[in-house]
Amino acid sequence: MNSAPASTNDSSNSEPDLEQADLETVYQRLETTAAGLTSTEAAQRLEQYGRNELADEEISDLMKFLRYFWGPIPWMIEAAAFLSALIGHWPDFGIIMGLLIYNAASGFWQERKASNALAALKAGMAPKARALRDGKFSLIDAAEVVPGDVIRIKLGEVLPADVRFIGGDYISIDQAALTGESLPVSKKVGDSGYSGSIAKKGEMTAVVIGTGKNTFFGRTASLVATAGTAASHSQKAVGQIGDFLIFLSMVLAFVLFSVEFYRDVIVKDDWHWTELVDILRLILVLLIASIPVAMPTVITVTNALGALALSRKKAIVSRLEAIEELAGVDILCSDKTGTLTKNQLSLGEPILFDTDNPETITLAGALASQRDDDDPIDLAVVAGLKQTDGLDSFRVEKFVPFDPVSKCTETTVVDADGKTWKYTKGAPQVIIELCQLDDETKTRGEQSVLDLAARGMRALGVAESADDGASWKFLGILSLLDPPRDDSKETIRQAQEHGIEVKMITGDDVAIGNEISGQLGIGNHLQAAADLFTKEMDMSHLPEPITACVEKADGFGRVFPEHKYGIVKALQDRGHVVAMTGDGVNDAPALKQADCGVAVSGATDAARAAADLILTEPGLSTIVDAIDEARKIFERIINYVLFRVSMTLDIMFVVVLSTCFFGFSPLTPVMIVFLALLDDVPIMTIAYDNTLLPDKPVRWNMRRLLTISSLMGLLSVIQSFTLLLIGMEWMGNHDWLAWIHLTHDQLQTVIFLQIVAGGHLLLFVMRSRSLFFMPPWPAQPLFLAIVGTQLLAVLMCGLGWFVSPIPWAIIGLVWFYMLVWMVILDLVKLAIYRRVEQSENHRPAWYKRFLKSRLNRK
Repeated sequence: MNSAPASTNDSSNSEPDLEQADLETVYQRLETTAAGLTSTEAAQRLEQYGRNELADEEISDLMKFLRYFWGPIPWMIEAAAFLSALIGHWPDFGIIMGLLIYNAASGFWQERKASNALAALKAGMAPKARALRDGKFSLIDAAEVVPGDVIRIKLGEVLPADVRFIGGDYISIDQAALTGESLPVSKKVGDSGYSGSIAKKGEMTAVVIGTGKNTFFGRTASLVATAGTAASHSQKAVGQIGDFLIFLSMVLAFVLFSVEFYRDVIVKDDWHWTELVDILRLILVLLIASIPVAMPTVITVTNALGALALSRKKAIVSRLEAIEELAGVDILCSDKTGTLTKNQLSLGEPILFDTDNPETITLAGALASQRDDDDPIDLAVVAGLKQTDGLDSFRVEKFVPFDPVSKCTETTVVDADGKTWKYTKGAPQVIIELCQLDDETKTRGEQSVLDLAARGMRALGVAESADDGASWKFLGILSLLDPPRDDSKETIRQAQEHGIEVKMITGDDVAIGNEISGQLGIGNHLQAAADLFTKEMDMSHLPEPITACVEKADGFGRVFPEHKYGIVKALQDRGHVVAMTGDGVNDAPALKQADCGVAVSGATDAARAAADLILTEPGLSTIVDAIDEARKIFERIINYVLFRVSMTLDIMFVVVLSTCFFGFSPLTPVMIVFLALLDDVPIMTIAYDNTLLPDKPVRWNMRRLLTISSLMGLLSVIQSFTLLLIGMEWMGNHDWLAWIHLTHDQLQTVIFLQIVAGGHLLLFVMRSRSLFFMPPWPAQPLFLAIVGTQLLAVLMCGLGWFVSPIPWAIIGLVWFYMLVWMVILDLVKLAIYRRVEQSENHRPAWYKRFLKSRLNRK
């Protein structure tokens, strides 16, 4: 065999269509028989065709590592390293390159560790298949199924590949995830079945005709995977921060170059090229100072650790950036069946006709059911009996299962007295017709069915016969409802309290959806999706009236898979961040389009491949828990960015101002590099920090972020520059300061210590939205890392490691100065937050909507 078997028609392929060809041709084409393959043949075919799975786009470890050297911030570090080499400062070059490689290696290692952990979790979810190998059926990983394998499909199992059924009497499979068909489809020998379908009744054997990307949903998923995706909000935000810092550093570098060039070249008559080299050295210091070297690494590490935390909440993250998208979700579109409801029918109050005892009609319905069957209706009716002892007093003589033609089940039983009875249950109109009711009773029965439908309940007619079916007595109507999960109402309440609007998505009728959504507190204003979206509509450019209707609706009934994409796009056009749940191949476009696509428990491989978040447990509570965790992760990242931008501004402006006004740099290049190490490396433990859970969706607000960080950075500049002026006085040998004397190099050490200490104290200020000493307090890893860093910095300054040593008394004065400023910064921070929030709250509604739309549109 030199090519993969074709499982669908292809006009350009002369090979037979294995879905349509007779079984003998299928066997010949696949070089197999009904006896299956040997283990040796299976191994050869696995090597030839590959594993039976949808391969994710793999990025080599080398490419993942090299990504950390690409982007605005890495470019700035690389430019500084190049400039160091250009002017021959090789120690600086070595330290800068070492720092760059350290950041890349650290981020790569953390990302790889998280990826490996998540891969192990996914491996534990791998489905199994029962294949006929070497003459006997054995359980193997579904990924190892190959074309030509003979497999056995039992009730409740998932078809692992595209197949043709070759043995057995009957099987009914649910193809809704693939074709959108709402009812199971009956199959017989010779029929085909699609990978991802679920067996609902019966058992058959089948020969595999297509695996992996050559299956029905494999080809669909491949089309989704080739679609381009926009950059995430996180990537855009980091890029904007980098652009802001680059622009600012370029402006300051130009100012610094102009001042120094005028001072050292134009004014002097005997200038030398060494002056230009010194100017380049100053520019180098500024460039190093302006680089938030660890920002990409800290964000990656925080997201990676967050992904592991989410996995413990039964939510697997397939894309790290999705965590920040999840934190901003304000609308959650959730499936009804199995997510909001139990996907398990239960009996409601029966409507009685020719009996006065509710237990009588329930017992009759149970006798017309199979107790050992997995049919959900039969299980619900039998479970509705208060006592099942009554069933044991009857002996079943014959049972006729439900079929689409008769639309009812029928059983013949013998009671304890030896009398024969017949019971039937099924579609009410069929049972009513069978019982030949008078017009008044018939009208009452039909109206009862309509009333149940209006309440979102299914109806089953039940009748009995004591004369071998010659005449039937209409006992009444059983009502069936898929009840909400026990935790759904409370979970939705919590979601609403956290600023998340939940919209129900269901393929059921609007009446059924309204009943459930009303019980859960979602609302009972559901729209029929089929009436809202027409075939002529371009889902990518929906008219404003349609998007407005989608936004106002509490949910959607009669939803076909293609409607989900339109719902997501409409909500995004209205400026919302949308999470969408799905489980099938046809859900993949909507999952891909959503800001955060969620593949629910039991989803197909195609849905998982398109989703950002994969749930391993049913229910909505898992999603809400994941959103809460994502908000905490996002808060940690925001706290770091606020601190890092403020500190970067502090360092840049202090270097430029002191050089321009006093003619010397307050920091050496080595000090700058150590600042990066001492400030940023311990800050990576912010990924473990404690944080309050925001009660509303959180997202990147660059205007707010840059405003707050710039103001705090300005205050930090004042703080550092004030200490620099004090230090200049200490250098002046004034009589009243005779006990303090500093050299130029020692003043550099003072400023170095102040920025190292001030940076971490500023982090304690910025990580809290209230007073810095109020809970939540710093996590132990973060606190210990900062304490250890400060001890190291004090020892460096006191003992003269890599810097000029300064007296211990000076170190104490600097720390006292920093603690006073910490209180000042904290009070000013509260005032800034209050002012910014007031400003945002007083914006016009149209302007808020405009900003929201601009922020969230992909």
